[in-house]
Amino acid sequence: MTYIINRCCTAFICLAALGAMINGAASARSAADEDIIIVTAQKREQPYNEVPISLDILAGEKLDAISAHGEDILFLSARAPSLYAEASSGRTFPRFYIRGLGNTDFDLNASQPVSLVYDEVVLENPILKGFPVFDLDRIEVLRGPQGTLFGRNTPAGVIKFESARPTKTVEGYGRISYGRFNTIDAEGAVSGPLAGDVLTARLSALYQRRDDFVENAFDGGGENGFEEFEEFAGRLQFLYAPSDNFSSLLNIHGRRLNGGSRLFRANIIEPGEGGLIGGFNRRQSAQDATQILDVFNIGASLKNEIGLGFGDLTTVTAYEKIGVTARGDVDGGFGAVFAPPSGPGLIPFAAESADNITGHDQFTQEVRLQFESAARVDATVGGFFFYEDLQIENLSFDTLAGGTLNGFATQDQETFAWALFGSADWRITERLTLTTGLRVSGENKDFSTERLVGPFGAPPLGPITRDLEDTVVTGDIAAHYELTPTVNIYARYARGFRAPNAQGRIVFGDVVTTADTETINSYEAGFKSVFWDGRGSFNASAFYFRTSDQQLTAVGGAGNFNQLLNADAVVGYGFEVDAALEPVDRLQITAGYSLNETDIRDGDLEAGICGAPCIVLDPVNPVTGNARIDGNPLPQAPRHIANATLRYGVPVFSGHGELFVFTDWAYRSRVNFFLYESAEFQSRQLLEGGVRAGYADASGRYEIAAFGRNVLNAEEIEGAIDFNNLSGFVNDPATWGVEVLARF
Repeated sequence: MTYIINRCCTAFICLAALGAMINGAASARSAADEDIIIVTAQKREQPYNEVPISLDILAGEKLDAISAHGEDILFLSARAPSLYAEASSGRTFPRFYIRGLGNTDFDLNASQPVSLVYDEVVLENPILKGFPVFDLDRIEVLRGPQGTLFGRNTPAGVIKFESARPTKTVEGYGRISYGRFNTIDAEGAVSGPLAGDVLTARLSALYQRRDDFVENAFDGGGENGFEEFEEFAGRLQFLYAPSDNFSSLLNIHGRRLNGGSRLFRANIIEPGEGGLIGGFNRRQSAQDATQILDVFNIGASLKNEIGLGFGDLTTVTAYEKIGVTARGDVDGGFGAVFAPPSGPGLIPFAAESADNITGHDQFTQEVRLQFESAARVDATVGGFFFYEDLQIENLSFDTLAGGTLNGFATQDQETFAWALFGSADWRITERLTLTTGLRVSGENKDFSTERLVGPFGAPPLGPITRDLEDTVVTGDIAAHYELTPTVNIYARYARGFRAPNAQGRIVFGDVVTTADTETINSYEAGFKSVFWDGRGSFNASAFYFRTSDQQLTAVGGAGNFNQLLNADAVVGYGFEVDAALEPVDRLQITAGYSLNETDIRDGDLEAGICGAPCIVLDPVNPVTGNARIDGNPLPQAPRHIANATLRYGVPVFSGHGELFVFTDWAYRSRVNFFLYESAEFQSRQLLEGGVRAGYADASGRYEIAAFGRNVLNAEEIEGAIDFNNLSGFVNDPATWGVEVLARF
C-alpha cells in the first residue's frame, strides 16, 4: 500500500511541476476568487482551501453552460475528476461513480455508494436522484468516504446540490433556449421580500421538452418515434428570519416527467470486436413494443437554525414521495426467430418489461449542534433518522401477443435507519488543524417479494422475506497545514459503509439474493494552492482505498437476473488534479484530469456470462459456466477522466458590452459494462464538447448566445444488455440552438 501511495504522490507532484496550464481539473470558479470560495462540505461554511477533503465545485457560467438545452442530471458525467455517470432508464435513475465505485444495478430498489444530497436532504431512492438541476447556487462533489457527517451509503462520496436562496432585495432571471429537435429549455426564478427583511421568498421553475428524433423503421406497429420528453419542475422557498438568532427555511418542490424510456437498440455492437457496427444510424431504430416513462415527485423540507449563545442548533426535517411507470422494449428489435419477421439481426426471443413504483414515502430528520467546546476547538454533534416505505411492481409482457401481461411480481421494503455523530476541528497552531469524526449508524430492512404471475408457465412464488440489520461505526481523521497563506496541504483517513441490501427481481428467477454490509478504508493526501496574485490555482490529491465485502451486482447474463454478490475486497488507487488560470484579463481556463485504478480481489468469485453471443475474455468455470472475475476492474469505471473549459471576452460598445466565447470538453476512457470482460460489451473512449458564443451587456442583465452540444457529433455505446442479443444504447447526437437570458 505504501508503494502505491508513494507512486500516486510522485505522479501528481510531477504533474504540478508541468504547470497549471497543462493539467488541471474542472472548476466553476475563476482563478481570481479561488481563495474566497465558501463551501459546506463539512456542514458549515468554510473557505474551500481549508477543507481537508478532495472536492470540486460547479457553479456560475460553467454550470449554466453544461446543463443547458434540455440536459438531464447526467451532464455531470466527467465534469469533475473521478466523477462518471450513466443510466439505462431514460431521464431518471442516474448511476453515479466516484473513483470507480458505483453500482450498475437497474432495479428500482438498487443501493448506490454515491449519495446525492439536495439542500441538506439525502435522496436515497435512485429515482429521487434524477431530480432536475435548476436555479442552483453551486454543486459540490465530495470524493471518498463521507462516513462521519453524511453517514450510510456514502463509501464513494457525496454530490451536494445547493439551491439559490431567497433574497432581501427583488431579483430574478429568465432563460429560454430553442434548438435542434424542437428542444425547448426554459427556467427562471423570482426572489424578494414579502414582509420586509423578516419574510422572503423565492420561486423557481423549469420546463424542458424535445420531440422524438429517432424514427421507428418497423412498419408493423409500435411507437412512431423515440427519445421525446416533456418535463416540469418547480421549487418554492420561504425564509423567515425575525432575528439574527433564528431562521426557518421552508422548501417545497416537485417534478413531473413524461416521455419515452431508454432506447435499447438490437445488434448494434460489432461481434468479436465491440464498438458500433458499420453503417449504424443513430436517427433510426426498429421496434415493436411500447415505451413509457412517467415520473412524479413531490417533497418538502424545513430547516431551522437557532442561535443559542454558546452554539448554533440546526434541524432539517424532510419528506419525499415518488411514483414511477417505466416500460420499454428490452430486446431492442421486433419479432423473434420463431415468429418472423424479426430483426434487426438475430432476435432469439421478444423481451418487453416494466418497472413501477406504486408506493413510496421517505422521511428524514437531522438535528445537529455546532459550538466551540474549548479554545481552538470547534465541534459538531448530532443525530439522524431515516424512514422509507417502498412498493415496486416488476412486469413482463408478451409483445408477440399484443403486449399482454405474462409476468408479474412485487417487492415491498420498509427501512429504518438512525445515527449519532460527532466531529471536531482542533486548531493545534495557527497553521495546523486536526479534524476528527465518529459516527455510529444502525439500520433495519424488512424486505418481501412475491411472484403472482410467472412467464413461460412458471408457478407463483413467495412471499419470500428477508430481514437485514446491522450497526456500524465509521469516521475520519485529517490534518490540514497551511504552508503559506496561499498553499495548504492535508492528509486524511476515512472509513465508510454501505448498508446490507436485498435483490428480489423474481419475475424470471426463483432466488432472492442479499449483500452483507460493505465497508471501506481510504487514505488520501493532497494540496490546494493559489498563485500569481490569485490568477491561478492548482490542487491535487492522491488516494488509496480497500473495501471489505464489496457489494457488486451481476446484471443480466443468460438468465437475465440481477444478483447481489459480496467480493472479499476491491482495491483502488489514483490521483486527481484540478486547476484554473486567468493569464490575461477576460481569458479564463480550467482543466482537469484523474487516474482511477480498481481491482476486484476474490479468487472464488464468479459472475454469469452473456446469453447473447459474445467472446468472454475471463477464465470460465467449466462446472458452473460462470466467469471468474478475480483481478477485473469494476464495471463502468473509466481509468482516465479529463475535462477543460475556456472563456474569452472582448469588450465592445466602449465597454458597455462584451462579445464572448465559452467552450467545454469532457473525456472518459473505455469502460467495461459488466463484471466479466468480453470483446463486445465494452465502450471505447468518448470525447464530447460544447461551444457557446454571444453578447452580454456590461451589467450582466442581458445575454444572447448561440450554442452547440456534442459539437463533434461523437457517437459511442454507453451501455448494453447481454442476455438476448448484442443490444446497447448510445449517447445523444449533436445539438445546437440559441438562448436568451435576462436578469433583474
